[in-house]
Amino acid sequence: MILSAPEPLIRVLYDESRPDLGDPSRPRPVRLYVWEPSRTERAAPAPLVVVSHGTGGSGSEMEWLVGPLHAAGFRVVALDHHGNNFVDGYEPEGFLHPWERPRDISFALDVLAREQPLGPVGVAGFSIGGYTAAALAGARIDPGILWAVFTGEVPLPEIPEFPGVLEALRAKYPQEEASRRTLDGAGGDLSDARVRAVFQMAPGIGSLVTRESLEAVRVPFAIRWGGADTITPYEADTRPYLEYVPTASGRSIGPAVRHDDFFAPEPADPTARVRAGEDAAAFFLEQLG
Repeated sequence: MILSAPEPLIRVLYDESRPDLGDPSRPRPVRLYVWEPSRTERAAPAPLVVVSHGTGGSGSEMEWLVGPLHAAGFRVVALDHHGNNFVDGYEPEGFLHPWERPRDISFALDVLAREQPLGPVGVAGFSIGGYTAAALAGARIDPGILWAVFTGEVPLPEIPEFPGVLEALRAKYPQEEASRRTLDGAGGDLSDARVRAVFQMAPGIGSLVTRESLEAVRVPFAIRWGGADTITPYEADTRPYLEYVPTASGRSIGPAVRHDDFFAPEPADPTARVRAGEDAAAFFLEQLG
């Protein structure tokens, strides 16, 4: 059974350093779902876990991770990544510029830290949210591989939430050099020293990150995946994190577990996401206290 959490406080922050993808005259929105810890008598700030959703999802649908974390005493914040969540709608950059996602989390941490002291911080991510979490620990995308995807040299896997996303991006940025300049931030260092532990569930785009950056990760790093996942398959997307991150450990949630089992209304294995949520709570209790 998925542990339920109380209704979150919903906030929308605006990052003035980046534009709204639909209206560049406006700042980039970052919606937060905030669950404060039930116990308030702590002498120090409660540990904080930030949750990053998968492609086309929303922080509002991550109950299977949020519930056990909140029950374990954590302060939990889930985000909606602009252009890549079903609440606001989709923009091609939201799907094809994933390096903007870790920047959302660092921006949110900046705002939260100005309001009150932060406890120890961990990040948990599902699917492309797994990459988001890893980027905050130092993982970097290889811009060369990304450029090959954008130019069609390397095929882009189908994205059911946004068919034709690559064509939509090309229509928005028709000039080749202008398109290439948009990749300048892809290979940059997006690490955040406040992040002390990372938990990935069925992580995405492991094939796009550099081995050198993964080998430099030093924070505790746990991974769970489904053995029947064809959306983020083990060899392409999970194995690079598990094999190259020195601190990584992990295991399959089950040989028949699919990617969809973590968000489908009627999953083939309804215990998969429950067990993943329990594992995440246990990991962060050990690493953040």
